[in-house]
Amino acid sequence: MDASDRRFSTTVDGLDTPILVVDLDVMEANLERTAAMARRHGVHLRPHVKTHKSPWIARRQLAHGAVGVTAAKLGEAEAMVDGGIMDVLIAFPLVGDAKLRRLERLCVDADRVAVSLDDLAVADGIASVARRLGRDLPVYLEVDTGLRRVGVPPADALRLAQDVARLDGVRIEAVMTHGGHVGAATSHAELERLARAQAERLVDVAHTIRGAGIEVPTVSPGSTLAAPFEADTEGVTEIRPGTYVLNDANTVARFSASWDRCAAYVVATVVARPVPDRAVVDAGTKSFGADVRIGGGGAPAQIVGRDDVRIVRASEEHGVLEVDPDSDLAIGDRVAIVMNHVCPTVNLYDELIGVSNGRVVRTIPVTARGRRT
Repeated sequence: MDASDRRFSTTVDGLDTPILVVDLDVMEANLERTAAMARRHGVHLRPHVKTHKSPWIARRQLAHGAVGVTAAKLGEAEAMVDGGIMDVLIAFPLVGDAKLRRLERLCVDADRVAVSLDDLAVADGIASVARRLGRDLPVYLEVDTGLRRVGVPPADALRLAQDVARLDGVRIEAVMTHGGHVGAATSHAELERLARAQAERLVDVAHTIRGAGIEVPTVSPGSTLAAPFEADTEGVTEIRPGTYVLNDANTVARFSASWDRCAAYVVATVVARPVPDRAVVDAGTKSFGADVRIGGGGAPAQIVGRDDVRIVRASEEHGVLEVDPDSDLAIGDRVAIVMNHVCPTVNLYDELIGVSNGRVVRTIPVTARGRRT
């Protein structure tokens, strides 16, 4: 896969491989591009940290104008608050006494913690925490706009809002959704149609709830692929993209980025070329992940920076390459690999290697790595 050599330096000051590199110049451009888009449309940006899992990168997002961050799990939120990020949405239902005790401690440490939910049983637990704290906690009501994961159907959202509004201790801050299903689009036009449709559905839900006399200050869809169209939908007030900070082969495949906007990539070394049309690198699924491309099929990752080499399969430690027989690829050469889905790849590493102009300038701890609970 041909791409700009400037974007995918593989020397990386001679560091051993495999390593996960983040081009900080590309990352900063990604951050500013999306922040500028949010400002242009007058919506708040609350990026999802599940992509990078790093308070340092979250602080860069805040510096570009984000109002706070979104976390997938309570453990990610704890890592962010420990790292100085004081406004966090936990976009996951918190169930059980252990998590509620942790939530209570987190609310003491942070300036603002909001929690998403789609059931009164979950809201009851959050309300109990709020009453112990002696203050209301903001909640986001999650609506299913097509992904069919969590979230109430739009037709049931008003009933949920009415039930939650009766509870002492919680305050409805938002309706939210994650339009992950827009990744099924096979053209840019279809992506726009699906993205706008799910955002408009969420806006309609907010109008219905408001019509019943319940305040809903925030309408918050969240998806990197859908973000430009969500921000441009009348009635949307907040967006929560995540992958945009680094990008990956999936955002490229779904019309939302180009290869030179992929800030993260794995550097691997060629360790074998047993026959002219095959080579092997020292990075497999333990280095760049195992997620398939959006839509299924295809290679487990993409080599960038040269068009004579392609990844065709991988096991844990080996990446098997198809090589043009007349290629000069040799043992000891390094290649840059862009993963299909960057979020789980980051979770494989203790640190990211930050480069600028091809030189290592910092290491970035992946503080929230492995925070599954």
